[in-house]
Amino acid sequence: MKATGCSRSHTDTCFNEMENTMQTEKLYFGAAYYSEYLPYDRVEKDMEMMERAGMNVIRIAESTWSTLEPQEGVFNFTHIDHMLQVAAAHHISVIIGTPTYAIPTWLVKKYPDILAITANGQEIYGHRQNMDITHPGYLEHCERIIRVLMDHVRNVPNVIGYQLDNETKSYGTAGPRVQQMFVSYLKEQFPDINAFNQEFGLDYWSNRVNKWEDFPDVRGTINQSLAAEFQKFQRKLVTDFLSWQASIVKEYKRPDQFITQNFDYAWTDHSIGYQPEVDQYDAACCMTVAGCDIYHPSRDKLTGAEITVCGNISRSLKKDNYLVLETEAQGNIDWLPYPGQLRLQAYSHIANGSNSVMYWHWHSIHNAIESYWKGVLSHDFSENETYREACVIGNEWKRIGSHLKNIKKTNHVAVLLDNASLTGLSHFPLATTAEHSYNLVMRSLCDALYRLNIEFDMVSSRERNFSSYECLIVPALYSAPEDLLYALESYVKDGGHLITTYRSAFSDEHLKIYSDVQPHILKDCLGIHYDQYTYPRNTSVKLQADPSVTSDATEWMDLLFCDTAKTIASYAHPVYGAYAAVTQNTFGKGSSLYFGTMLDDKMTEQILHDYLQEIHLSDADFSKYALHFPIITKQGENDEGHHLFYYFNYSMEEQKFPYPHEAGRELLSDTEISTGSVLTLAPWDVAIIETY
Repeated sequence: MKATGCSRSHTDTCFNEMENTMQTEKLYFGAAYYSEYLPYDRVEKDMEMMERAGMNVIRIAESTWSTLEPQEGVFNFTHIDHMLQVAAAHHISVIIGTPTYAIPTWLVKKYPDILAITANGQEIYGHRQNMDITHPGYLEHCERIIRVLMDHVRNVPNVIGYQLDNETKSYGTAGPRVQQMFVSYLKEQFPDINAFNQEFGLDYWSNRVNKWEDFPDVRGTINQSLAAEFQKFQRKLVTDFLSWQASIVKEYKRPDQFITQNFDYAWTDHSIGYQPEVDQYDAACCMTVAGCDIYHPSRDKLTGAEITVCGNISRSLKKDNYLVLETEAQGNIDWLPYPGQLRLQAYSHIANGSNSVMYWHWHSIHNAIESYWKGVLSHDFSENETYREACVIGNEWKRIGSHLKNIKKTNHVAVLLDNASLTGLSHFPLATTAEHSYNLVMRSLCDALYRLNIEFDMVSSRERNFSSYECLIVPALYSAPEDLLYALESYVKDGGHLITTYRSAFSDEHLKIYSDVQPHILKDCLGIHYDQYTYPRNTSVKLQADPSVTSDATEWMDLLFCDTAKTIASYAHPVYGAYAAVTQNTFGKGSSLYFGTMLDDKMTEQILHDYLQEIHLSDADFSKYALHFPIITKQGENDEGHHLFYYFNYSMEEQKFPYPHEAGRELLSDTEISTGSVLTLAPWDVAIIETY
């Protein structure tokens, strides 16, 4: 039956399709919620606790296909209806996820080949996201459950939006059908099979394919160009799958409802950077708002850097505000936050451009693999320190959230992101890293900017016009089509300032190494060339201006010749001392900075600081009073056109500093602040000044 009893007479205006912008009427604060997982019915109690905490949104349904459809064609919406009804009674909005990322057992029994065939063979049922997302039977049943669910909830007033699937990937699917699809994809790009063989260098080791019908199992290839192209194709499968789901949801959703997806990020034991398995810029095109899941270290390891880097990626996907759909409350055992950290983290997300903070999840689960990935409440469901701090956040947002929502940021620095280079450097890694080589380089520069309190955007490598930014940072652009390299060269010639690194401009879009002088095309723009490189061993780097400032060279080492560039830092080594390690060049109306090796944090910061000061980067504070981590600053403009200045203390020590901007009101304490007033931040504290 249809959900009934939802008492709200109006809906939240979350997405304005006419303006194609994400505008919320309030900040959203809440959690994922699964009454299906509860050991007993306590939905009313939970919603009452949420409302008391100032929470106003829950995410439901994306994990519970087997409950919604316990047998084929048999649907049970008891849990959905109950959650919707009680949520409405407690003024809580609902985001509904399409329940397609964890398949029920009956579906596997019907189609045993629905489980993906990967490089490791066929998946075994048990864990989630184990299916072939191209399987016709899977897609047929996905469409049915989506349509039945959407029809069931389409008229429920407090449903404000829909989440497509969950952290979607291709899951390594590489069975015979997928490989046939890949061959068709290649044939479209290369009607001439000889051109295909030439582009991918398949004469090597007799890997040449003389007839498409003879195409071998790609899982065994030793050709990284072909392997990377298959990974690109797998990313396209994700884009196509999400676009297909979005097209179904659009048939049912109201104009005031949004479509999103909880994109996640590259992972070690937390979110670290750009996702290798999804072209998020492409995949987000079918959505009205970008959403994300950001998890990070806590306690003494909490820096906020992951919140900034991953949040900046999310903000860049639609060039607009985004939604944090998952982040940690208590989280993994090692993530239990110190007092004040939950609140600090929440405001950090909002200052970065998010319009929401939602925890995974509300209550801790009592069995299965995520039993110790704890929610807001612990296993006893009682109030705890995390819940009480969530109450502080939620009730502060009820009071001042209208000043903080929809923040617009204007940054003068951008960091270019490239999936193909990320993939390429997983096949040809740096010295001590493999899977995360690209993100390691990207994070070394982004984190230095973060510590220097220089805010930045992210841009896709699909873009060609970078003129809106004074400085463009291009980390490890290993796989670069020539038109992108020419665009970067033109950007500098026309007055832009380019910062790039080792492993850039080295191979084309199919990982074929350019055969002329490196760096390809950018040689004159950077004013350097090199023909040898190695892994650093017992090699340090010294600043040319002050040889007492040194750093170890780590991960990679270009042996640079300066043509027109000047040496900023050189190698301190009996053999490699003749080569430059970091260089700076003037080209046309602009300039460039090139890192030939990875440096420690201190030297990276100093070189970036000096270069950005020299180019007179707008709005950056290079005075002796400039704030540095652990004090982090963020800023933007709110709906009223007033400027907001956020100050965060990411440390265990009290911090004091003068407020440098125009007079305003500190929103949390509701006190007047004048220029030069001394701000005092307790450990893990935050202050927000809205100027007049």
